[in-house]
Amino acid sequence: MGRGVRRGNQVRIIGGEHRGRKLDFPDIQGLRPTGDRIRETLFNWLQVNLPGAECLDLFAGSGALGLEAASRGAGRVLMLDRSPVAVDQLRQNISLLGLNQASVEQADALVWLQAVPQPFDIVFLDPPFADELLQQVCHQLVVGGWLKPNALLYIETDAVNGLPQLPSVWRRLKEKKAGQVGYFLYSSR
Repeated sequence: MGRGVRRGNQVRIIGGEHRGRKLDFPDIQGLRPTGDRIRETLFNWLQVNLPGAECLDLFAGSGALGLEAASRGAGRVLMLDRSPVAVDQLRQNISLLGLNQASVEQADALVWLQAVPQPFDIVFLDPPFADELLQQVCHQLVVGGWLKPNALLYIETDAVNGLPQLPSVWRRLKEKKAGQVGYFLYSSR
């Protein structure tokens, strides 16, 4: 087991080629993998758009969203996280599953979004709730040119605080709540 990984810190792939596989993730404060029920709903929402899609998971953490997307046929999945421990574990999990279409980079999302854009079809936004990064990242995705036409954006947030002001060019498609988590699907125009 890698440094920083405790027994019991596992996430399960719930669909696609690697359905049922359990993967370790590190014990990092604030890291909370998206639950199975929420992921099942999300990937039901995305099922028509996911095959072959280019996906960006800006706050990968455990990799629950990015690895699930790769297992379900995404054409390319880029996962980012600023934690070297999380990135090391994600690299191990990508290798373990043989996901050639998936990669991970250690980076701060806001800094990384200052680079030359590589537009994506689907973007997963599940930042640490306490960091209040969501509004800044959403703005940078739009002004930086990171979204393909009609890109889909999954947003997960603390249900109590709700969503910050999002770009006016985005259209809400779906919305649900599970416990203390609010989750949404948006489309860029």
